[in-house]
Amino acid sequence: MNDSHGSNPSKRLPNGPGAAAIFSTGLGVFVLALLAIIGDHSAPFKKAMIFYVPTGPLSGVTTLAVAIWIVSWIGLDAMWRRSDSKAWAITTGLILFALSFLLMIPAVGDIF
Repeated sequence: MNDSHGSNPSKRLPNGPGAAAIFSTGLGVFVLALLAIIGDHSAPFKKAMIFYVPTGPLSGVTTLAVAIWIVSWIGLDAMWRRSDSKAWAITTGLILFALSFLLMIPAVGDIF
């Protein structure tokens, strides 16, 4: 039975857009963690990440991480909009997210 909008209520929506959101979020926070670690250990990189002087290298690190997150989300959403079965992307995104939390612990991040 169709609803008033003509769609089939029993039709399942593809998980591609959700997978794109989860994967790109994991990628974005992982890049944030990596750039923060690199900035802590490399003076030239730290200097290059100063996009706004009062904020210091954090301005470049966060700007790049957010840019990668947004660009990857938009691109993957466009590619996966009508697709399904992206379980690998969801799993990978969650793993990247978990690794990012570990890397942000100072004792762990200082190992690298």
